[in-house]
Amino acid sequence: MENLALLWGIIGPGVAGAVFGAGWWFWVDAVVCSSVQVSFLHYLPGIFASLAALMFNAVNKDEIGYDYYSPYGDDSEWRVKLWLFVAYVVSFVCLAGSVGMLVQDALTDKGPSVWTGVAGVLQCVLVLIRYTVVNL
Repeated sequence: MENLALLWGIIGPGVAGAVFGAGWWFWVDAVVCSSVQVSFLHYLPGIFASLAALMFNAVNKDEIGYDYYSPYGDDSEWRVKLWLFVAYVVSFVCLAGSVGMLVQDALTDKGPSVWTGVAGVLQCVLVLIRYTVVNL
């Protein structure tokens, strides 16, 4: 089991980078193949999902305390938890925004194609699960 954890520590970041890159690859493919110009509003969920991924990377797992008996804990502990909370809120808002763009693209004929909406959702999902891939 220890060898498996050591192996995952070596290849995990590469797999996470590939997942992140695949998310952006889907989005770039949808924008390039779109017959209509994609508005900047469609770019925002992916940009902010990448920002949320950067926010997750800024936290060291060892900084999070799990002492339930101390109401205040370390002074920096609540800041780390607040930072992670904001990162989770940003990531879920991005995911909801990309799903909203998908529904909007599916219901109108004048906007980008449905593939642009699907690619936006895939981009957000893949960018956000890359954090989970690293921390297995």
